[in-house]
Amino acid sequence: MGSELNIEQYGQRVQGYIAEPEGTPRAGMIVIQEWWGLNDDIRRIADRFATEGYMAVAPDLYDGAVSTEPDEARKLAMALERDVAGQVVDAAIGWLKAERGVAKVGCIGFCLGGGLTMATAMRPTSQVDAVHVFYGGGMPPAQQISAITVPVMGSYGAEDAGIPVEQVETLRTALESRRLPTDIKIYEGAGHSFFNAGPAHHEPSSVDAWERTLAWFAEHLAN
Repeated sequence: MGSELNIEQYGQRVQGYIAEPEGTPRAGMIVIQEWWGLNDDIRRIADRFATEGYMAVAPDLYDGAVSTEPDEARKLAMALERDVAGQVVDAAIGWLKAERGVAKVGCIGFCLGGGLTMATAMRPTSQVDAVHVFYGGGMPPAQQISAITVPVMGSYGAEDAGIPVEQVETLRTALESRRLPTDIKIYEGAGHSFFNAGPAHHEPSSVDAWERTLAWFAEHLAN
């Protein structure tokens, strides 16, 4: 269904994977990798979006590097220049709108990609229209949260040792104070990376999160 992507927008090179739907896309979608890199799991998620009618782009933020070892993945994530990653995401969104004719673009990301997705929502240059953050750690400063003007969905695991429930509730309160569409859900019995393929996968939570994802973007990316 998908193919490799190599384009340039705003003077920024974007490489990665693109999955295109049959017929006219209902909207665009940016799918941002976990710290493992642009692996087959992320490509499959992009394919799932294409099946639902979205033109999905998964940028390769590691320039081809992919890891299955936590220590190596941690090094890749630490070496990532977040500002450059943001420019790549913005360029991908801009390309979908300017060159592929989609009116609205969403962004979804997992772990490392979840944090980058939240940053995309906070970044006024992104042109994103709605986001879904999957277990993106860290509590953004209030000033950055106040810059958000797009709908934000979040999905977290109650058993995620790296993202305490209290932190998620603080984020929920901060987002709801913006009086924007917000849907933050904490899944009991699920840990970090519960949606993605691997030993931490939690099927009931994953199924529910996907249903919420489709409903969320269907509502907020509708033309």
